[in-house]
Amino acid sequence: MLPAIPEYVKLICISLIFGSCLNTQRISYFNEAKEAVYAGDLEQHDALIQKNDILDISITSLNADASAVFNSTNGGAGYRNSGTNTMQYGGYLVNENGFIQLPMLGNIKAVSKSKSELRDFISTMIIERKLLIDPIVTIRHLNFEVTVIGEVAKPSVIAVPSEKISLVKALGLAGDITIYGKKDNILLIREADGKKTIKRINLNSASFLNSPYYYLRPNDIIYVEPNKNKLASVGRTRQLLPVFMSGLSVMVIVLDRVL
Repeated sequence: MLPAIPEYVKLICISLIFGSCLNTQRISYFNEAKEAVYAGDLEQHDALIQKNDILDISITSLNADASAVFNSTNGGAGYRNSGTNTMQYGGYLVNENGFIQLPMLGNIKAVSKSKSELRDFISTMIIERKLLIDPIVTIRHLNFEVTVIGEVAKPSVIAVPSEKISLVKALGLAGDITIYGKKDNILLIREADGKKTIKRINLNSASFLNSPYYYLRPNDIIYVEPNKNKLASVGRTRQLLPVFMSGLSVMVIVLDRVL
C-alpha cells in the first residue's frame, strides 16, 4: 500500500493548477459584442497630412507630354531603415513649415489637409492656370506606418501600403496579444497638429467596433500593457519553483522506497 501524499505537496500541485488557469473572458476579444451591424466612421480614414509626411503625387491628363513635367521630380524625399538596409522613398516631403513644392505650381500648403482636400486644391490650381485640361491627381502616403509594442508576440513597426489598417489587424500582424496582455486597457498614442492624444481602448467593448479609433492613422503607437498575472507569475514562479522541486523530490524518494 502506498503511503499518503504529504498535504503540502497536494497544496503545491493545486496552487500550480489553479494559478495557471486564466479567465476565458480575459483571453477572448469582443465579449460584449452581439449580432448586429456596426456603422464605422467612414470619414476618418482620410487622415490629415502632417509635417514630415512623404506623399506620392501623380498628375496625369489626356496630354501625356504636358503632364510629364509635373511628375519629373517626384522622388528622393526621404529614407527608411529596414533591418540592415536603407531604402529611399520617392515622393514629396512635407517640410517643417507644412509645405510641399510641386513643379509648375510652387509651394503648396499640405499640412492639416486631407489627401482629398489637397487633391482638389492642386486640381483647381492647374485648371485656373490653364496648365492642363481635366487633370487627374492621385495622392498616397508613402510612410504610413504604425508601431505595436508591449505584450504582443512580435513587437514591430508595420508598414501599411494600402493606407488602411484596423487596430485589430495591426495586433494580428504583431503576433496577437499574449495571454499576459490587457485587452481591456490598450493604450493608443496619436499625434496630430503637433499634439499627442492618448486614448484607452477596451477590445472587449462592442462600442469599439464603431469607434473612430477602430482604424489607425499614420504613426499611431499601440502599447499593450501587461496584466497582473504577468507580474504575479514572475514572482510566483520564483517562490514556488524551489518548493515544488523539493516536494517532487520527496515524492520520488517515497515512491522509490515503496517500489
